[in-house]
Amino acid sequence: MAEEKRLGLIEHLDELRSRLIVALVAILVTTALAYIFSDTLIFILRLPAGDIKLRAFSPMDGFLIRFRVAVYGGVFLAAPVWIFEVLRFLSPGLLPRERKFIFPGVVAMLGLFALGNVFGYLMLQNMFSVLFTMFGTELEYFPSADQYISFVTYFLIATGLAFELPIILLLAIKIGFVSIDQVKRQRRVAYFALFVFAELITPVADPIIAPTVVMIPMLVLFELALFIARFIAPKPTTATLPAETNATS
Repeated sequence: MAEEKRLGLIEHLDELRSRLIVALVAILVTTALAYIFSDTLIFILRLPAGDIKLRAFSPMDGFLIRFRVAVYGGVFLAAPVWIFEVLRFLSPGLLPRERKFIFPGVVAMLGLFALGNVFGYLMLQNMFSVLFTMFGTELEYFPSADQYISFVTYFLIATGLAFELPIILLLAIKIGFVSIDQVKRQRRVAYFALFVFAELITPVADPIIAPTVVMIPMLVLFELALFIARFIAPKPTTATLPAETNATS
């Protein structure tokens, strides 16, 4: 028995290693591809800054910025591969009827992350106009190109992950970690948590309007996930036990 468990563990580790290799190779290839087009990606990322000129304060800034943008673009472009590999590794623990949701799940995760990126990018265009003028007209702002690109990529990743909320909520309900009734009872707490998250990723002096704008699509996705959860939530079985007991007696 111990030998069988050891062999089973080795097989799982071998499968994990092979899937990690596939995912890493995909990321390396797409990162190299993104580096080739890094100038175009940087141009797109700096558009929200408007007429503000970005400054480089180190001879290595040019390479580091291109490398950071390439890695971010590579991970994003390779997402279909590494997400699929992760889900395929987890699929043996799923029921056959649950495995059919792997492909739609990957598509939904990618679509929501891309939608979050688009929303975050549109938010940035208005956000920087506020950030660059919040100190008055007497000061001229000279942002570091490295810090600017880091901030933009961080914000886009944050909004992309925020839009994954429906997937996380549906998964938690599907596996029975929480029930729909529990989520509904704690709806106010969930709303407050979403607002705090929106506040944390929105670096604007206004503490109400900007975070609220960021929070609104997350609220819509939250309620949409609750609606869909009604069709995929585990069916309660305890209610049928008394009837079955009476029938057998």
